[in-house]
Amino acid sequence: MLDTAKYTPRLRSVYAETIRPALKEEFGYKNDMQTPRLDKIVLNIGCGRAAVKDAKKAKSAVEDLSLIAGQRAVPTIAKNSIAGFRVREGMPMGAKVTLRGDRMYEFLDRLITVAMPRVRDFRGVPGKSFDGYGNYALGLKEHIVFPEIDFDKVDENWGMDIVIATTAKTDAEAKALLKHFNMPFNS
Repeated sequence: MLDTAKYTPRLRSVYAETIRPALKEEFGYKNDMQTPRLDKIVLNIGCGRAAVKDAKKAKSAVEDLSLIAGQRAVPTIAKNSIAGFRVREGMPMGAKVTLRGDRMYEFLDRLITVAMPRVRDFRGVPGKSFDGYGNYALGLKEHIVFPEIDFDKVDENWGMDIVIATTAKTDAEAKALLKHFNMPFNS
């Protein structure tokens, strides 16, 4: 059994030992607390029309996202009724989860080293998907690239949104932080 008191995720220790000093030197920060770091990672799956036709699809998305994240995902609920799309208020439409701390570092490690190389025709992630405040968003077309998902038991392929929130003040600082984590930018 893994002793959680002594365990530190690989990327957390890499950040403390190599990334933080490199960023401090690169941007000329005076102390460690000015150095950008990861704040949280938010994962989201939207079921769309599949959830309208069958409510069990949203439950399946919650289960799959829980497996991927390593913690319980919550269903996202429709706030308004939209007659044209046959959506009723209170209907489950997808799933979301917010990762912080050790789970966040573990997920980022799996995303970069395991899941992204499994994406078909992968040529890197866009380097311009920053929001102006140091946060990065990317989308995956299939959630089955994660090894936690058993391909034979998948009833539907879901797209997935991943938002990496950092404490960086600018996009350049956030991009430098993610580059040090070996995020495969294509530009």
